[in-house]
Amino acid sequence: MGIEIKVITGDNELVTQKIAQDVGLPVKATLLGSAIESMSDEVLRVETQKTTIFARCSPNEKNRIILALKASGHVVGYMGDGVNDAPSLKSAHVGISVNNAVDVAKESADMILTNKSLHELKEGVLEGRKTFGNTMKYIMMGISSNFGNMFSVLGAVILLPFLPMLPIQILLNNLLYDISQVPIPTDNVDEEYIQKPRKWNLTFIKNFMFVFGPISSLFDFLTFYILYVVFKSSAPVFQTGWFLESLATQTLIIHIIRTRHIPFLQSTASKYLLASTFLVVIIGWILPYTFLGNFLGFAILPSKILCSILAIVVGYIIVVDVGKRIFYKYSS
Repeated sequence: MGIEIKVITGDNELVTQKIAQDVGLPVKATLLGSAIESMSDEVLRVETQKTTIFARCSPNEKNRIILALKASGHVVGYMGDGVNDAPSLKSAHVGISVNNAVDVAKESADMILTNKSLHELKEGVLEGRKTFGNTMKYIMMGISSNFGNMFSVLGAVILLPFLPMLPIQILLNNLLYDISQVPIPTDNVDEEYIQKPRKWNLTFIKNFMFVFGPISSLFDFLTFYILYVVFKSSAPVFQTGWFLESLATQTLIIHIIRTRHIPFLQSTASKYLLASTFLVVIIGWILPYTFLGNFLGFAILPSKILCSILAIVVGYIIVVDVGKRIFYKYSS
């Protein structure tokens, strides 16, 4: 899973090496507490990278090892159940203890295992990576959509003699869009994504925004051109057309950016996310034809305009999928 295991103990090094051998833990090197005592923090940082077993360590030496690993940029989890583990449990990013540990160890830990099985740690790590992956999906979708909408609205206000969308339509669009994204925490995460640790990468997020935000705006402007120039639409027709295009593109795009694979074929979203996104789009596209349509300022669109908007939505999904593959190729 991309996690390196190190053993830090006050016990004899020979006993520790034998246990490591019995459980199948590869040992790169062994370091004694007496040697650590005379090391500077800089030297210890180097030694912790190439050492698996730290034996005959005092509580202070255990804590120095944890701090050295953290100073080297590692995310450190520490598991212990004794009094001498308390400082290290506090210093680690995640302190883990067990139900039958001494009170001071449990108080110092961030989490306590209540089942007598280390498999709980593995499952916790996997769930954490899934949560991180689903969080990234929402962030990437949100920043690309909002960044693109900023340019779209600005351009529409400058170029059009009327509002591109009524305030009530914008609020409704955002409400439906947000409802469609509620099931993201239930979404499936690709198997290869959870096989190794992930960290926040603000450069990746920024680059994603700069690439996919303008793509979103490009298709918005294409919609503007077709509605206003080609079909010479009135304000209600234009506003309805952009509402339908905007809702469909920003809602369905989650299925493209949620995976590096081909959506629906190689990687499928959870049934809840599938249902919410397609249901919201269907509701949004039906609204103009209901009794609420007139109240919301919608107009009945001719079939040729509906077909044009549908073609724009399909084209947008295809372009984003191609762009996604190019983006990941050069950002990996």
